[in-house]
Amino acid sequence: MTEPLNDLSRLCIHTITTKNWNLEQAIEGYVQAGVPGVTVWRQWLDGIGAPRAGELLRTSGLDVVSLCRGGFYVADTEAGRSEAVDDNRRAIDEAAAIGAPLVVLVCGAQPGVPLLDARGMIRDGIEASLSHATQCGVKLAIEPLHPMYAADRSAINTIRQANDMAEAIGSPHCGVAVDVYHLWWDPELESEIRRCGEAGRLFAFHVCDWLSPTRDLLNDRGLMGDGCIPIRQIRGWVEATGFHGYNEVEIFSDELWRLDPADFTGKIKTAYLQHV
Repeated sequence: MTEPLNDLSRLCIHTITTKNWNLEQAIEGYVQAGVPGVTVWRQWLDGIGAPRAGELLRTSGLDVVSLCRGGFYVADTEAGRSEAVDDNRRAIDEAAAIGAPLVVLVCGAQPGVPLLDARGMIRDGIEASLSHATQCGVKLAIEPLHPMYAADRSAINTIRQANDMAEAIGSPHCGVAVDVYHLWWDPELESEIRRCGEAGRLFAFHVCDWLSPTRDLLNDRGLMGDGCIPIRQIRGWVEATGFHGYNEVEIFSDELWRLDPADFTGKIKTAYLQHV
């Protein structure tokens, strides 16, 4: 059995989780709460800019775990695919500016684009982004999304697909992000986590919970322990590969976003220690 966590030393919170805080408020709130890690979502750089955000983050002492999100490589026109590659280069530049070693990729999908074609576009887009990522010292993590998003958010829907693509690309700067919300149901999850870790491609681990019933396909994730995902078991599989990075709390929830962010952060800490 995986032992429960006894401290917050590997807790990271995504800024999307405390949606009602801007970046400066999130930095202050996480520091006051004793949360050591942050993953910054790109829209939190709007209005402040990556260079200034980087200054604030470095001064705070928070460990910047990653930048979310890059990807969205799928488009039905060549111009759209080219713009996606350009936007990912900008995301890589932003990551470097704020001190994030990783950009997490929501790879993209588009109604009307067959899944096999979309996966080819994703691979082409990642490969077109890699030289810039390597120059900037930033890694790219393919995040497989639940199949319910296959039509319009990501054509990469299983960890096997993510592993296959990262292996085919064959760059040490391209790996996989494991998110329990998207992957907990997969009968190959344990073996594919092992495969990913043994290859040195397990770059990130995201946690939240799956509520039953789920009332909204995007914005009804649960706080850890409020749903049916065996989070601690999956953490054990991840750690068995030698991964000892952050456990990143990423929650989209219209209900939980109504809470005061400081109070919600306290609930996150309690749930993290009890259920992750």
